[in-house]
Amino acid sequence: MTLLDDLLDDLRAEGDRLWALVSGLDDSADGGWATPTPAPGWTVATQVAHLLWTDEVAVVAATDKERWDALVLAALEDPTGYVDTCALEVARLAPPALLARWGAAREALGRTLRDYPAGQKMPWFGPPMSAASMATARFMETWAHSLDVHEALGATAEPTDRVRHVAHLGVRTRNYAFSVHDLEPPAEEFRVQLVAPSGATWAWGPEDAAQSVTGSAYDFCLLATQRVHRDDTDLVAVGAEADRWLDIAQCFAGPPGEGRQPRG
Repeated sequence: MTLLDDLLDDLRAEGDRLWALVSGLDDSADGGWATPTPAPGWTVATQVAHLLWTDEVAVVAATDKERWDALVLAALEDPTGYVDTCALEVARLAPPALLARWGAAREALGRTLRDYPAGQKMPWFGPPMSAASMATARFMETWAHSLDVHEALGATAEPTDRVRHVAHLGVRTRNYAFSVHDLEPPAEEFRVQLVAPSGATWAWGPEDAAQSVTGSAYDFCLLATQRVHRDDTDLVAVGAEADRWLDIAQCFAGPPGEGRQPRG
């Protein structure tokens, strides 16, 4: 099995878990599609609509240059609000239509990424992305939005080792997190050593690095997607820059996120 196969299988599994949670909901604001989620202004429907829209746009980026160019021009007219506006528009669909369209988008994305030429990169709103990078990004976002929906509906998303994709992305985007806060990225690599949900150890960076981050992989993923406040994790940083990183970690594109307040 290739890395891309593994990514796409895990992306499907993560999407299936969210699908199973929302497929039987009504359109109410109390346990249904209109239920508010921890993301301000976003309901369960908005969360799913955002995933749907981004899956569709990823297919366009990989297959239709003319449509992609038109999307980019539209985004440039409202760079900070375009994606949210599109998600809110799609969220107005009736639940059966929303689910059907998301299902079609998921299938199309999987086929498109499996068939995408090896070694080539597709355009995106940030740097161009390989099929594996796009699959990783889609996994991260599906996992993070699914957490919000689970929380909104009072359900529990059991941790799995699929979060390794999010952890890897969190490590790879370290310099981006500094840059988006107008900070100079550290010159040296950090050692990142995390304990997976299964109990396995995942590690990145040189063993003799002067600065390091250790702790739960799941907590690290929650922090990198800004689904938890740092104070509510078991993560430990050694070194001033590693410590600063845990305050600003962000593995998603866009301006600095607001993060979450401490549970206490």
